[in-house]
Amino acid sequence: MTTLAPTNTTTSTATRPLRVGVLGLQGAYTEHLYMLQRLGQTMPLEARIVKTAAELDPAQIDALIIPGGESTAMALVAERSGCLDALREFVHKQPTWGTCAGMILLSTTATQTKQGGQNLLGALDITVQRNAFGKQTESFIAPLTIDGIAPADQPFEGIFIRAPIVEVAGPHVQVIGKVDGDHGLQHGERIVAVRQGHLLGTSFHPELTKDLRVHAYFVQMVREALGL
Repeated sequence: MTTLAPTNTTTSTATRPLRVGVLGLQGAYTEHLYMLQRLGQTMPLEARIVKTAAELDPAQIDALIIPGGESTAMALVAERSGCLDALREFVHKQPTWGTCAGMILLSTTATQTKQGGQNLLGALDITVQRNAFGKQTESFIAPLTIDGIAPADQPFEGIFIRAPIVEVAGPHVQVIGKVDGDHGLQHGERIVAVRQGHLLGTSFHPELTKDLRVHAYFVQMVREALGL
């Protein structure tokens, strides 16, 4: 486990830093860790890589980021390493943000999965379409307006790499961001950012930009969940 600052699990949330884990089984987890480290320069925040079931304990971390990568491989590694059940239990209760593949894992339903399907965590009430924009050669960058994060006059630079879209959002899911225009296989508006209570999902990769706004938004979600 990689830790950016020492922790004391017996200290109350009012007097210790927030502890945000980044799932480090596969994918772009070091980039998220770096973004959290930058935020930690301005607020009491501790970030750590999480790889085991024991580390997916609310007594150890307050929240979790599931990074982009390859959702099928990530689920398979989680299952083989014995942490899939702990991961599933954690995300149903604790603040969790999934980016790209991470959003797919958080979902209840995914389409265009590989033969035999894949394990999903079933916490975020959405149906996602994997690789919705096409192959990696169809990757693109687009300005995004995101509710509570990026107003129209200060859009967020969304980086989309083999990204999913949200095809269906459940009744308790708040759509907070859409991409507009023709991109790869998609045309017109498509849902690319959602929130459901303690859960956040984004199709794009904020960790590949220098913009901390989405990470700061998630940290504020964590603070709200802890009553801070």
